[in-house]
Amino acid sequence: MTEKFDAVSLVEKGQVLYSVEGDTIEEVFKNVAKNVELPEYITGEMLAEELLNREKILSTAVGKGVAIPHPKAPVMKSEDDCRIIVCFLRNTLDMKAPDSRRVSSLFILLSNSTQFHIKALSSLAKILKDDSFTKALALKPSKDNLLELMSKVS
Repeated sequence: MTEKFDAVSLVEKGQVLYSVEGDTIEEVFKNVAKNVELPEYITGEMLAEELLNREKILSTAVGKGVAIPHPKAPVMKSEDDCRIIVCFLRNTLDMKAPDSRRVSSLFILLSNSTQFHIKALSSLAKILKDDSFTKALALKPSKDNLLELMSKVS
């Protein structure tokens, strides 16, 4: 897998947001939209709407307290703009995860093509399979520590 699809590189290009407030996924997405840095061609409000529209189709919760929200269609114009935004929630959410656990961490995947999305998702899925990594998410690690943890299990 080339580095551009690597989840570690995508988190490094993205942001890590802490104590994201919201009692519903819609409120969480709106609060992310207010605090996220994006290319000038996409606004936070557009992103929140795209994420919510996708979430209405089927939950992006994958289990272990994690969800991987993403737009239905790619929103980034180039591979250089692709990223993963990690959000640690102030309050857990019931997002109908397969293991019925409430979600406390979001990995928002933003890509420029379906192929890029699938390859990046595969890289992220490999990391999320590691129980020690998902347990460490409960500690809400700093971005540097998160990247280090991800590198160890990728």
